[in-house]
This record gives sequence, structure tokens and C-alpha cells, in this order.
Amino acid sequence: MTPDNPDAALVRGAQSGDAGAQRALVERYRETVYRLARTATGDPEEAFDITQEAFIAAFGALNRYDHKRPFKAWISAITLNKCRDWARRRAVRQFIGLPMPEQAADWIADDVPSAETLAADRAELAAAARAIAKLPASLKDVLILCTVEGLSQQETAVTLGISVKAVETRLYRARQKLMDVLRGNAAARV
Repeated sequence: MTPDNPDAALVRGAQSGDAGAQRALVERYRETVYRLARTATGDPEEAFDITQEAFIAAFGALNRYDHKRPFKAWISAITLNKCRDWARRRAVRQFIGLPMPEQAADWIADDVPSAETLAADRAELAAAARAIAKLPASLKDVLILCTVEGLSQQETAVTLGISVKAVETRLYRARQKLMDVLRGNAAARV
């Protein structure tokens, strides 16, 4: 294990086919991956599928993993790519007219909410969730990683392969767009 990357030993074990190391990585990051997918898609069932797809893709590509990079950042980038794939498939389905139920109000977390969440009105949370889900991917990804996942701007920049300044700018724009939408500014609708 290196001090810079506490997951390096587990990744090396997973690369050599150690099922225990793979299981440990999944257990360590499954909540993070699921939460990221749920927030990006707005659909808990799709988020579950995306979580599985992300880990399958990650383990299939472990030979390309850079041990200097945090595994959390790497698996987060893979998850966001899977979410983008899901969004593209969904857009195609909607375009060709296949029914796709809108259940944005139903995806608010069932797990024990924080004190802040308890204080917030459920309708406002659903509106915010819908607004986040509709943000352009470049803004949504930065907002989710920094705000929901708690990654620093530097970690977010590494995860997305952009500069820290770009993260800062996108985060500002995402927050501004959300505030405008939530305040009812029709011109700022996402």
C-alpha cells in the first residue's frame, strides 16, 4: 500500500484475479458509485444497474488503471461515463416514442436523511433533483462530484480530466443555473 494511494494494493490484487480484493473494492466504493449514479440519473433502479455496469467496466479495464490516481476518482469517472451512456439511450428512446415514465419525485433517497434534508421541504428537493438531472453534463458532473460526493476541486479536475479553473467556472455556472431555475426564472430553464 502506498501512502498516496491506499487502494493500490487492492487494485494489484484485483488485477491478479484475487476475488477478495475485487470484493473489497466493491464494498469500499459501492455506496459512492450508487449515490453518484442515482444523483446523475434521478432513477434509483437505473442507478443500481449503472453501479453494476461501472464495476464490471472498471474490473475489465484494470490493466489501464494508473496507480498514482485515486481509485475513487477513477471509478467515479467510469460511473459518470455510464450515466452519460444511460442518458443518451434514454434520449433515443424518448425520441422514437417509447414510453419512459417520469418518476423524478420518487427518487429522493429512502435511506436515513440528514438533519438538513429533514428540514427541507420534499417538494423543493424534488424540484432541485429535477433541475440537477436536466443540467448539461459538463455542469452536472462538476456539481455532483464537488457538492454531492464532496470531492475537492482538484480531485474533480483529475476525475474529469479538466483544469481546476474549469471546475471552478463550471461549478459557479451550475449553481447559478440551479438558483435561477429554482427561483422560477423562465429564461434560465435548463
